Amino acid sequence: MPIAVYVLGLAVFAQGTSEFMLSGLVSGIAADLDVPLSAAGLLTSAFAVGMVVGAPLMALSSRTWPRRRALLLFLAVFVAVHVVGALTPSYGVLLATRFVGALANAGFWAVALTTAVSMVPDRLKGRATAVVVGGVTIACVVGVPAGAVLGERWGWRSAFWAVAIVSLPAVLAVLRSIPGGRGTDTGAAPVPVRDELRALTGPRLRPVLLTMALVQGATFCTFSYLEPLLTRETGLGAGWVPVSLALFGAGSFAGVTVAGRFADARPVAVVATGMTALALGWAALALAAGRPALALALIPLLGMLAFGTGTALITRVLGLASGAPTLAGAFSTTAFNLGATVGPWAGGTALDAGFGYRAPVWVSALLMVLALLVAATTAKGRRSRAGERRPSAVQRSAGGRL
Repeated sequence: MPIAVYVLGLAVFAQGTSEFMLSGLVSGIAADLDVPLSAAGLLTSAFAVGMVVGAPLMALSSRTWPRRRALLLFLAVFVAVHVVGALTPSYGVLLATRFVGALANAGFWAVALTTAVSMVPDRLKGRATAVVVGGVTIACVVGVPAGAVLGERWGWRSAFWAVAIVSLPAVLAVLRSIPGGRGTDTGAAPVPVRDELRALTGPRLRPVLLTMALVQGATFCTFSYLEPLLTRETGLGAGWVPVSLALFGAGSFAGVTVAGRFADARPVAVVATGMTALALGWAALALAAGRPALALALIPLLGMLAFGTGTALITRVLGLASGAPTLAGAFSTTAFNLGATVGPWAGGTALDAGFGYRAPVWVSALLMVLALLVAATTAKGRRSRAGERRPSAVQRSAGGRL
């Protein structure tokens, strides 16, 4: 595996820490800025909205840029907005910095995914994807719990300063390791944007992208409100929040690693098994949330299933979208973060409606049921179309006589 792929994973680690660390900081942000808990949760949604909008927009804007220039620019903007976020006393400004930071993160993700996949042969594309996505899971293991500890001891602003500082080595690593050429560096003319969009909006890819959005919506719905679930429903002290986040991250890293090894060979089986287990797992967590031992045991398992399934879905999209070398990574990022937008909103709506702190977990289970229905309906439709195209025995006999 080229060292540049691991460098991209390092940069994603810094950005993933920012994307997920709010799950351990929502209470502190809400108290400091005097906003409701659901408003603090919407900071995660704002980041996800920026990712949804920014992924295709930034991918198109940087389509003809040298890769290294694009990645460095996105990282520089990302660092700058975290400095502003750490300094501002305004919720509105903080919300805006989350959105702008997400635009930069989306651009980086879109370029990073396609860059990583283009550097390796077909048999290693799943592993290359897993390395990049693995940066997010390492952020869950190390960065997010560390952010929660910083927030508990020195306030939530210290976590924002830490993300800005940790991003600086990634800037140097990208500068030294990533090729500076344009596009895919193959020397071939770029695929027209219209052709890429046609490939990405075809009947084979639409259900996969929708399924990915639902799976990630389920993940972020619970993850965004994991801290109040554990401290106010499970009965654990605040010191257990970083531990729980680390457990989720450790499971996520294991899931990405396993999915990276099997997603290329058996993508459908990995996705189907993971989605079924997730539907059952989120329901189990909702039922077991009042029992600390069971809740803590389920958290790493759900992290493994969520990110393992997500990685397999990204690999599936990149494999099906070979005709869209520039926008495949962007559409994967958009679907991933569309779920991250809807999930926290749905969980916050359930909380505001007074259904209790377990409500987001039940919403996660419902989203997984919807994902399974989409997948089942798509598979049934594909079999029906295949049956219509397959000639009957009488037709084959007639054809033979003709």
